[in-house]
Amino acid sequence: MPGSDDTVVTHDTGHHRYEILVGGTVVGRAEYVDAHEQRIFHHTVIDPAHEGHGLGSTLVRFALDDTRAAGQRIVPVCPYVRHWVATHQGWADILDLVTPDAVATARRWSAR
Repeated sequence: MPGSDDTVVTHDTGHHRYEILVGGTVVGRAEYVDAHEQRIFHHTVIDPAHEGHGLGSTLVRFALDDTRAAGQRIVPVCPYVRHWVATHQGWADILDLVTPDAVATARRWSAR
């Protein structure tokens, strides 16, 4: 399913999230908050009906590539993003540790 012609990833800057669409329907998102030069990823979700098809990986790879292209660093507060960067090489150069301040920033953003 990932990489098929009906799978698209977009960046919704107004809502601070990346979305993955299948057949024009949003089936997942990776939410973040920007703090200075860091992009703090705090929540990633794929619709249960679409789990197990690699969509989460496609979504996160796109989001991290876009973050790198924007000259920002990654803070993986989200457990899925944290696991993803731990199991995929090539991100250490833009990866920052999750700190209490990053977690607090993500919580404040999520509570909005």
